[in-house]
Order: sequence, then structure tokens, then C-alpha cells
Amino acid sequence: MENSIPDNFRSPPRTDNLISGLIGKDQIKIALAIGNSRLHWGLFVGKTLEKTWDTEHLNADTVSRLSEQEKAKYLVQTVTRSIEEVSSQNLLSLPATPAFSSPHTLSLVPLPLIVASVVTQQTAIWQSYPNVRIITLDQLPIGGLYPTLGIDRALAVLGAGNQFGWPVLLIDAGTALTFTGADVNRYLFGGAILPGLGLQLSSLSKKTAALPLISLPENLPHRWAKDTAGAIQSGVVYAAVAGVRDFIEDWRCLFPDSKIAVTGGDRTMLLKYLTAAFPDTASAVIDAPEAIFWGITHEL
Repeated sequence: MENSIPDNFRSPPRTDNLISGLIGKDQIKIALAIGNSRLHWGLFVGKTLEKTWDTEHLNADTVSRLSEQEKAKYLVQTVTRSIEEVSSQNLLSLPATPAFSSPHTLSLVPLPLIVASVVTQQTAIWQSYPNVRIITLDQLPIGGLYPTLGIDRALAVLGAGNQFGWPVLLIDAGTALTFTGADVNRYLFGGAILPGLGLQLSSLSKKTAALPLISLPENLPHRWAKDTAGAIQSGVVYAAVAGVRDFIEDWRCLFPDSKIAVTGGDRTMLLKYLTAAFPDTASAVIDAPEAIFWGITHEL
């Protein structure tokens, strides 16, 4: 997905009644989870999640130059262009419905869009979409939620609990590394937040005079490094893995029968490190990349 308005952008013709009665009980809906770093998409047919994919944030300054009518039409095109892209890459088998009978038809249909966002500026953009619903904390069937809790954390723990059972601990290894736990009564027990693996690496580069920007290692690094890059990797990875293990073990003391799941863009690397360092702890962790969309399913 492009970050700027395409040069060939044209307003599509009016299709006010096009989707009326088009799909019936198997209505297609698009879910958009706006994270700190990327847009996370999910395509649902009914309550079945068919496909997920990620794209970059839209450029808020560029979109703001459009009129409200142009903005709405551009956002519809943005959604359908994203679907067409994953479809053309054979990553998505579009349902056999009139709405997806041809690329031309697809570009005209303002599919229902359900948005969950932790980025205020991006939320404001998508409020101009003509068929949008923004999910808020008060809509979720979890007790004990506090006003500043991120909707992403709430939806992900809801999704993990509904999928695996309650109580549940959900670890989100994204831009931030978060822990969110709920008890058997679907009541928020509590959690914690720290910088994610990538954010720790980038902050060292940005906030120091001599430390370089490096990437995460493919495997658990040597603990006692003999060069600067290796020392940064060791410090970030071992401290994070030890912290994750500590939170998991404490949670298991509180809730011995609880499921533990991990989601987020860095989850694969985190699980890899955790498995190498603490295999017994890692064996109890379930890989749950679609947790937030499982939570959104409740709102369909």
C-alpha cells in the first residue's frame, strides 16, 4: 500500500445501494488493527477469519489535503487495493460472491470496516471511511478494564481467552513488549509494558553518540560478547528473554492451569530465543499471531 495519494486517483462512481443485500448472512467484513508501526488487516466471511496481512501506515499529511468526499473515496480504494494486492499474489482466495466477481466490482464496494487503533492520528484518518465502526473498550466483555488500556491489548487477551480458555496470559511482542493477564471470570488481573526488542535496539542507536543500529540476531547470541554489536544483541535479547520467563513463571504460580500465548511481529524471534534459553518455559507458550482478530470476531 502506498503512503501517498496515487497520481491516477479518480473518484469511483456512486454505489450507494450496491452492497445492499449483496452477501446476506455470509457478509464480508474487513478488520483493521492499527498498531504503532503497521496496519494489520483481516478479512472475514461471516465470523470466519479468511486471511490476514500487514501494510504501512497512511501518510496523514497527504490524506489531510483531500476533501472529506475525496478522502472517503480514497479510503475505500485503499482497502480494496490492499485486498487486490494480496489476491494477485495468490495469498488470498476471494470468496465467490457478487462483491468479488471482478476487480472493477470490488473497487466499487465500500466493504464494512471495523477498526481498532492505538494511534490517534491514524484513527482520525479512517473515521472518514463511509462504512466504518471503531471498537472501544466499553464494548468488550472483560471486567476491570481501565481507561488508558490499549485496545490492542484488550482485544488480544479477549481473543486468546476465547480461543484457548480462561484464565489466560497474552504476551504481545510488538513495538512494545506487553503482558496482559485475565482470570477465569474474564476480569483483567493486570499486566506490564516495556520497550519491544526492535525499539530497544533503535533507542540505543538514537540516544547514544557511538552505538550503532543493529538488527536482531537469527539465533540466541553469545552472552559474553567481544564486540559492540554483539554486546548490544546480548544485552537486549538476554534481558528481554529473562524478563519474559520471569513474568511467565510468576503467572503460572498464580494461575497454574492458565494458557499462555504470544502474538506480535517479533513473536517468532522471541519464541526462538526463549526456546533456546528456557525450553521448559517456552514449551508452555502458544503461538497466536491472530489473537487480536480473534478478539475482533466478538464484535462482528
